Amino acid sequence: MALYPQAPWTLQGSAVATLHLIDIERVRSLIPQELDIISVFPGKTVGGVYLSNYSTGSVLQYSELIVVAAAVTHSEIGGWVSHIYVDNPDSVAGGREIWGLPKELAEFTWEKNSVSVRQSDCTLCTLNYNSLFSIGWKPRLGASSFSSKNSELLSFACGVEAQFGLANAQLTVPTTSPFTDLIIGQPWLAISATQMHLTVDAPQVLTKKR
Repeated sequence: MALYPQAPWTLQGSAVATLHLIDIERVRSLIPQELDIISVFPGKTVGGVYLSNYSTGSVLQYSELIVVAAAVTHSEIGGWVSHIYVDNPDSVAGGREIWGLPKELAEFTWEKNSVSVRQSDCTLCTLNYNSLFSIGWKPRLGASSFSSKNSELLSFACGVEAQFGLANAQLTVPTTSPFTDLIIGQPWLAISATQMHLTVDAPQVLTKKR
């Protein structure tokens, strides 16, 4: 039986996020019709990959891979998570049962400047990165995300305080990866976060899905 803390979750560790331009037509079928996809260029939305390692001081310790398929809006701007993987079964259960996120188990291999994520015999992605520089203070930023659980469309807020910086990143997504058709090519921006303190709030019900 999986045991997990109730929301909000507070998590501490480090992360690297890559931002990509994504073809809207490739992701339209993944997005609930209640959400409007934000176009940043003709036919393009913005999404990306987020890789993190939550360690001592977190309500649960685990690694995480999040794929954001699109920037969307429903009275507020947020991201739509199409794929999400962790290496802790309690995190899988909590993510699914609290937030309606499609969490699955995977294996994470962290090296000094790289991380690889596998599920069974399939490599989901590999990220090689080097930090270029960090800003001299730790701002606190907020963001929103959307999800669905049963017939309800949910939204939840995240707040993060960290030492942010720019990174040079090379992302490899094999053709056998479940999200190979979404994340194509190299990121146009990569951001690192160290000394990170992340809070994920309980979800709010926006509407019943049609």
